[in-house]
Formats: sequence, C-alpha cells, structure tokens
Amino acid sequence: MHFDLIQSLSLAGSSSTPNDDRAGSADNRAWVIDGATDLGPPGLVGARGGAAWLAAEAHATLVGADDAPIGTLCTALADTLAARFAAVCTRAPEGRWELPMASMLLVRLEEGEMDCAWLGDCAAILRSGKRITRLGPPGYGKDAEAQQAASLAQHGLGNVKRSAPILEELRRSRSGAGKRILGVEPATMQGIETATLPCAVGDDLLLMTDGFAALVDGYALMDEAALMAALDTDGLAALALRLRQTEAADAACERFARFKTSDDATALWLRIGG
Repeated sequence: MHFDLIQSLSLAGSSSTPNDDRAGSADNRAWVIDGATDLGPPGLVGARGGAAWLAAEAHATLVGADDAPIGTLCTALADTLAARFAAVCTRAPEGRWELPMASMLLVRLEEGEMDCAWLGDCAAILRSGKRITRLGPPGYGKDAEAQQAASLAQHGLGNVKRSAPILEELRRSRSGAGKRILGVEPATMQGIETATLPCAVGDDLLLMTDGFAALVDGYALMDEAALMAALDTDGLAALALRLRQTEAADAACERFARFKTSDDATALWLRIGG
C-alpha cells in the first residue's frame, strides 16, 4: 500500500506575512504542520520567524526520515528539533511564549491499516467506502478559542499584533505548561495522541491544518461527509475559495469570533494505492 497524491493546496492567511504551514507525503507516510503564530518579532532563531522556522525544520526532517514505526518517527522528530534549536538559537527567549511551537498530524500506512499521531489542532478525514472517520482532535475543541477571542473583541480582532491587550493575553496563555504541541522541548512529544484504524486500497484521506478545517469546525459550513463529497465534485480550489469568501464577508470577525481574519490554510488530498 502507498499514498497517491490527488491535490494539494496551501494559502497564506495574508499575502503580507509568510505561510507557516507545511505539508508533504512519501510512499507510506504523510503530514501537515501548522506553525503557531509568532507573538513577537523575529530574532530568536535568526531573521526568520520561529513559526516558519519550526515548520520548515519539521517538514525537512519528515521528508528525509527513514521508514520506521510512527512512534519512532515522532521521537526522532522531537530530538532533531531540539538539537537544531540549540544549534541556531541566538539568545534566551523572553518567555516560554516565544519558543517556536506548531501543530502536527502524521499518518503512516501499514498493510491494511493506518497509524495516526497528532499534536495540536490539525485534522484529517479518512473515507473508506461510505464510512467517514475523523482523525485528530474533535472539532468542538475550537469553541474554547472562539470564546477566548469573543471575550477580547473589544480590543479589536483580525490582527493579533495590532492589539497589545490581545497579544499579552495570548502570550500568557501560551506560556502555560502541559500543552500538547510540537516544539523545541523534547518533553512536548509526551503529549502526542495516536490512533490506528483499518484502511484499504481506494480510500481517500484529507489532511488539513485548522485554517482549512474551519470549513467544518469554526464556520460549520458543512460536516465531514459533505466536505468529502464537495472534494469530489469541486476540488480543493473551490473549497478554498468558499473559505476565503466566508472570511472576507466577516472581516471584522463579528459573526465568527477569531483572532485573525484569515489563517494559513493547507490541505492534502491523498488516495491509498495498492
């Protein structure tokens, strides 16, 4: 069994800022990575922002990784990121909030089954015949983020870096311990969640960062089954257009409370081949 690439798409939330998402696939594994928005200027790891740096490093590591069980891949990834950060870090971070962090979802095929591991809020949908299975965190987990954004709406949503109160609250929130996130501290990998499920030749798999999964989660424009059906008829480009049109119509973030008008949105559509 192997993965065949059908379509891929990755859009920056704004053309004025780098896209901190990455996605890729190899013969029997695939992944999406979503760098957490930097809450300060570049400098900790050089001229590049920490989110883009971490996403690029994690992507490169997975591209060059040896074939191994998913747990081994994750452990090796954490060790590599910690070593690379130690090698390039220019100074002590101002606080834990400045450490590069990311969400990740990784899948690996075995004969007749697929292993999945995730940290953070990337998501995946496996369609096997008429069975639709969501992988990664449950969609309702985004409700807490929306509630947090709504509670700070008086400070102006849409761009976290333009609002000092919002920036400080996000820094405080990110500084907490025990977060299930990919980062430069090896201990973060201890919070990884995993699942194994059956799969077969001909099954479709959609990997998404949360910016694309907002079609189902934050905006509830469709459910997982409808998303996969729309994928067949319209493809990723049309779905992305609908996503951006929804966000543009709510640029003030009043209908859907969120910290950024548009987030980086990445999706990878794969099919299992024999």
